[in-house]
Amino acid sequence: MNTSIEVEYWVVDADGELTEPGALAEISERTEREFVEPLFELKTPPCETIDELRATFAEQLEDVLSTAAAEEKRLVPLGTPINCGAIDRRPGERGRIQKEVLGEDFAYAKYCAGTHIHVEKRNVTDQLNTLIALDAALALVNSSPYLDGERVANSARAHCYRKKCYGDFPKHGQLWHYVDTVGEWHRRLEDRYEEFKRAALEKGIDEDAVEAQFSTDDIVWTPIRLRDEMPTVEWRSPDAALPSQLLRLADDLETVMERVHHTNVAIESVSDSRHAGHVTDDGIRLPTFETACDFAESAIDDGLESADVVGYLDRMGFSVDDYHPISTRIDGRQYVTRGDARDLRLEYANRLEEDVDELVETVGV
Repeated sequence: MNTSIEVEYWVVDADGELTEPGALAEISERTEREFVEPLFELKTPPCETIDELRATFAEQLEDVLSTAAAEEKRLVPLGTPINCGAIDRRPGERGRIQKEVLGEDFAYAKYCAGTHIHVEKRNVTDQLNTLIALDAALALVNSSPYLDGERVANSARAHCYRKKCYGDFPKHGQLWHYVDTVGEWHRRLEDRYEEFKRAALEKGIDEDAVEAQFSTDDIVWTPIRLRDEMPTVEWRSPDAALPSQLLRLADDLETVMERVHHTNVAIESVSDSRHAGHVTDDGIRLPTFETACDFAESAIDDGLESADVVGYLDRMGFSVDDYHPISTRIDGRQYVTRGDARDLRLEYANRLEEDVDELVETVGV
């Protein structure tokens, strides 16, 4: 099953201050700027095996870090910058329209860095429903509890996206209910597109401008998306994290997705969070949507500190004991000063570089 990773990393200078990517975004067609100045994105090509994905990701990161060193820049694997000054949005019509429609809370998106894992489309309805049910697996790589220095949640990024950026448009940024058909998913996208366009028109935005910048394929941020042009099912829930953590997550996720293709997937009819959901040789049982949402909420708020989340992810086939999320390591303060945030960014830039060195050595790039 082809699998790929897209990850956003903060770019900092030698002092830990956020800075723009510069030459990092020009390395290849798979490196680019994001919609805010200090954010950089790296995309792997689709890979047939996790071993291929690991080798490809390691090679790409080695090239990026080599250029970064020459530019005296570093990459930081955190879901938010923890605490910093104002972050500028790169100029663009799409961002301007989003800000007008979504309001001031859309600014929260400027402080969020995440990971997207793409899996090849196969049994698409079952894939969509299984990824919805697995949203709580974001807890395995939560990487920042802080925003503007304040402790927000175990995943401050997921909290901000779902409860702040899209607070007035929940169907654009939160989990969608399970579906019976792919057609039902596409109809929801069409409804969201029309909803957004109406809101834009009410703000006085020209209809042609909306249609030029948005389509049903990219109108929502929802944690799961169908990407027709790749074509993949895209899981967008996790924070940015260390490369080895993301590869472990992609491996576990791909294993479940591969099983979806070879077994029956069913949704439980009774809510019982103590025993909800399981992946076995006999099939995949998904919890009720309401229970899946409860697990996801706990994953965002408490991460792997939640015994219910840990038990659930274990039943769903994840090797929970192999994960050591950054959020858990840096949590414990109610407030982090900007100076301490700079130190943390540099500390985890070091850890990322060490992590890549170990990956390169392991795969023999």
